[in-house]
Amino acid sequence: MSTKAIESLSEDTVRRIAEERDEPEWLLETRLNALDALETAELPDVIQTPGRRWTDLEALDFEALVDPLNQSDTTERTAGDDEVVVAPFTEAFEEYGDVLEEHFGTVLDPEHNYLTALSVALFTTGTFVYVPEGVDVEDVTVRAEMNSRSLFSQTLVVAEESSSVTILESIESGSEAGSGSEGDRYFSNLVEVVGGENATVQFGSLQNLDDDTYTYSLKRGVTDTYATIDWIESNFGSKLTRSDVETELNGDGSESQIVGTFFGSEDQHFDVNARVWHQAEHTTADLVTRGVLDDVARSVYEGVQDVGRDAWNTSSYQRENTLMLSDDAEADASPKLIIHNHDTEASHSATVGQVDAEDLFYLESRSIDSRTARNMLVEGFFVPVLEEIAVDEFREDVEELVVERLQ
Repeated sequence: MSTKAIESLSEDTVRRIAEERDEPEWLLETRLNALDALETAELPDVIQTPGRRWTDLEALDFEALVDPLNQSDTTERTAGDDEVVVAPFTEAFEEYGDVLEEHFGTVLDPEHNYLTALSVALFTTGTFVYVPEGVDVEDVTVRAEMNSRSLFSQTLVVAEESSSVTILESIESGSEAGSGSEGDRYFSNLVEVVGGENATVQFGSLQNLDDDTYTYSLKRGVTDTYATIDWIESNFGSKLTRSDVETELNGDGSESQIVGTFFGSEDQHFDVNARVWHQAEHTTADLVTRGVLDDVARSVYEGVQDVGRDAWNTSSYQRENTLMLSDDAEADASPKLIIHNHDTEASHSATVGQVDAEDLFYLESRSIDSRTARNMLVEGFFVPVLEEIAVDEFREDVEELVVERLQ
């Protein structure tokens, strides 16, 4: 899918962003290359059937949505250990510029598609997390508020050999979101994770933007030998959400888990994708997603497990379940197995259903009103996926948003 150029976007705009942030020359060149790529780059692939495109990204008016020189956010970053570096890029260049230059754009190609190129060319906020060899830290948090019409964010996580880190990231609309940002808005979030040998990275992301916002996020990690990258991706806000979470298992014995949750109401649209590439021996992946839809909300899910020719003795599992609270809601799922090696265990499943009538009747027969009974069953529906979330703080945040949405 192609898109048209943004007339208000120019090389001068990109240079101004870089100069205001006092960025090194190599990053400016990366931005300019991404800008040039917009002329030929395609929008992200979406699932299509004859006569129908499940998610219409071409309908987005980027000329109206993108305001690159007026980006504004309020971001709080905390780290529970002085040995780990958690900082905006502007504060990390001087001391860790060589690490940034070595890894930025190596996990996620800035020119991967139109939206990644746009984000790399224009990002003004984001976080650099560097975990030195042997360091173990659990409570890294990044809490952001979006206060402008458009906001582009970039995150790079580098976990060295035998290190461990848990990162919790959240984004919501700030109290100043309406100031100078009336109408539709656009948020983009790109995340790169480098998992060194025997390193463990848990990355949790919670999106709860207002319903005037269009959201695009792409998170990708690469693993070295015996490394683990686990993702938790929860989407509750935004008018249209396109979310891609991906792991390349490039090291023998490496692992990845992708846990996803979403809850849509009114006319929200979620396009949620989870992908894992098994490129090495003895690798393991587990993809689990659960979502709830009410009113006329819609979800599209694609899960891909790709087992390479040299990926001997691998295990890969995928399951996606959607609960419908309305006859007018709609859900589609497309789980896929791409197997190039016979020495593997792989399976996938996807289900769509309504609240069980017998379960509802049982609770009502115990003097529980129908709405409370339904809400109890919805909360129970999320339990299996919440149990996969090892981080208490993140699990509690998701539980609170589920209860809030039900009320």
